[in-house]
Amino acid sequence: MRRLLLAFLLATACAGLARADIRIAVIAPLSGPYQTLGQEIKAGASRAVADLNDAGGIDGEKLRLDIADDICRADTAATAAAKAIARGDVFVVGHVCAAEGDAAAAVYADKGILAISPAITANDFTDHRPGPSILRLAARDDAQGTAAGAFLAKTYGKKRIAVVNDGSPYGKTLAEAVVAGLNAAGVKEARSDSFEPGAKDYAGLVDVMIDDGIGVLYVAGYDGDVALIAAALKSRGSDIVLMGGDALATSEFGNAAGPAADGTLMTFFTDWRSHKPAEAIAAAFRADDIEPRGFVLPAYAAVQLFAAARKATGSAKGSALAAWLGSHTVDTVLGPVGFDAKGDATLPGFEIYRWGAESFEPLPGS
Repeated sequence: MRRLLLAFLLATACAGLARADIRIAVIAPLSGPYQTLGQEIKAGASRAVADLNDAGGIDGEKLRLDIADDICRADTAATAAAKAIARGDVFVVGHVCAAEGDAAAAVYADKGILAISPAITANDFTDHRPGPSILRLAARDDAQGTAAGAFLAKTYGKKRIAVVNDGSPYGKTLAEAVVAGLNAAGVKEARSDSFEPGAKDYAGLVDVMIDDGIGVLYVAGYDGDVALIAAALKSRGSDIVLMGGDALATSEFGNAAGPAADGTLMTFFTDWRSHKPAEAIAAAFRADDIEPRGFVLPAYAAVQLFAAARKATGSAKGSALAAWLGSHTVDTVLGPVGFDAKGDATLPGFEIYRWGAESFEPLPGS
């Protein structure tokens, strides 16, 4: 009788283990200036988890999503990453800003956890990643600059084009790639300068551009500074075309620039909503009053990628999951996704967007 009871208890315990949740996490800026982007990641991953669980989970195991705010700060991100590992999360989707992404990546790599960023564009994030379990869906800064340079050459090649940067790693890398894109298309930049970020206004910089007959000003810098440059251009009644990078894809830019934001161009990630693989999921988001813009669909795809790798390998080890993803292509809401040897996704990266009075949309025909 005792043996039968013991066998029953063991069978019950094993059944409980088989039904244990697979814990994964979203770690992204859910407060502060980049909270809009973090909320997009949260919305995409949450829906993907719900859809997977509704379909039976992964081999009968349900997913449990833990959510943490990294505020786009390196120390906060590293702490959140350590907490995720301590509570048993085996996969992380998230991080928007490069510094906190790097800090968290070191933690993930040390513990062998798979992490996929839908948003970090800095080249070094994968060029110098701390381990093979660090992947990204976002296109690289050099791809962003190349796209911007090609667009400027095609659309404004007959105007005098100035490229300025704020001296940050992000700004310098982006500006160099824009210049390279222009030059590859046969257009020579009229000016290539740097500026000191954090000024109270940029009237002096704008006056230099106006006096030099600049027709297009590409600013490789962050939203707050570019907003002040936009305001300075508007205050002088200038018709200089202003363009920047993905750092302008924040509500803070629109709020700070006000009416001056209208007409500002920027490079930002491909609008997956218009791609056929995303049609059904995009419609489901909209039925719940969520517009799947920005990082919503890439975050959804990140969970799909984890689920495919987990199902195929049966492993929770980041190295095994990443190795499988590096040698296979997975059908996702973004279309077929694979990863190269650096951990960069094999996806089209950037499109051109234009700010309107209150938000930004893809530029038709770009």
